[in-house]
Amino acid sequence: MKSNLLIRSLTGIVFVLVLVGCILFGPQTFIVLFSVITAMTTWEFCTILNRYAGLRINRFVTSVSAIYLFFAIFAFNLSAVDSSIFVPYLLLLLYTLVSELYKNHPRDTENIAFTMMAQLYVALPFSLLNILAFVVVPKNELGIYPSHPITYTWVFILSIFIFLWMSDTGAYCVGSLMGKHRLFPRISPKKSWEGSIGGGIAALIASQVIACFSHDFQADSELINRLAWAGLSIVVVVFGTWGDLVESLLKRRLGIKDSGNILPGHGGMLDRFDSSLLAIPAAVIYVVCINNHLTF
Repeated sequence: MKSNLLIRSLTGIVFVLVLVGCILFGPQTFIVLFSVITAMTTWEFCTILNRYAGLRINRFVTSVSAIYLFFAIFAFNLSAVDSSIFVPYLLLLLYTLVSELYKNHPRDTENIAFTMMAQLYVALPFSLLNILAFVVVPKNELGIYPSHPITYTWVFILSIFIFLWMSDTGAYCVGSLMGKHRLFPRISPKKSWEGSIGGGIAALIASQVIACFSHDFQADSELINRLAWAGLSIVVVVFGTWGDLVESLLKRRLGIKDSGNILPGHGGMLDRFDSSLLAIPAAVIYVVCINNHLTF
């Protein structure tokens, strides 16, 4: 028991240090880290479906498509290329559809459906991080753009994971002490409403700490800045909880406990990033809409 706890703790510490370090160090390490995470998580998603659901998804093509989508959105967001960058990605998706005609697999339509799900559920959320990472610098007082109009900012990316980690910690502590009312017993019998509320409060506190140092929301006052950060934490917690439940539903249907064993004591890549797969798209929508509204 003690050895398992030690392994789990050490793995968690290394995981957090690598993630935070790569995000903070700069755009190069951010790109390398999350392109690798995208590939590994997509490959793992396809692997568990092939192994436990009897499917025959082309893991190589699906993972290559996921990586390409990540870099395509990265390049397009930097205005380095035009929309033609997405043509090869569309060709890969078409290949996936057409190739099933020649495989004569009894579950060909499910192969197609879950291949598309891999792109929507795994590849797209990680790719959308580029929208938060590389932002357009606003004009100065003279209405002139700076020499480098697009800059790398790590605040929103790191804050998403901080909110998720704080939510998990708060939910575990509060749920263990006073969790009585089950949140979603059909899928996850251990989650409670009390724990979820505790996790939300922990993330909300973290958002106000971040608001003291960050003004990346284009707010005219400190109050609006704090409210914007509070709203982001709530969005991340709510969709992060749903993301956790979606993966729990998938594992329950496949009859497995963990999606993999690449992270000792923590399971697989899907187990570590399940909450973020729904939280990231929701956070992107929130940040883009709030900042666009505040600039009007």
